[in-house]
Amino acid sequence: MLVLSWGSTFGSVRQAVLAAFKEGKAVAHAHLRYLNPFPANLEALLRRYDKVLIPEMNLGQLVRLIRAEYLIEAVPLNKIQGQPFKVSEIKTAIDALTDKEG
Repeated sequence: MLVLSWGSTFGSVRQAVLAAFKEGKAVAHAHLRYLNPFPANLEALLRRYDKVLIPEMNLGQLVRLIRAEYLIEAVPLNKIQGQPFKVSEIKTAIDALTDKEG
């Protein structure tokens, strides 16, 4: 599983992924620094993973761009409360998706 972050979600995502990895979950983290144009190797990276989780502090604009550009079924995790993600919120989403795998 890959957790793809951008913008202000970096710190929370990094800590959640590290916590999940320490528990033995197969999870990785990639952070985008720019969205236009997407990095040249992004499609190849995304296709290496069965699941892609994208936490966003909005209604899911990046998820829509990824789905439209690469036809990858990315899983959105949206928060629109004016507060940053807590590590526990992202970790819970990681756990839910990795527990479904088996």
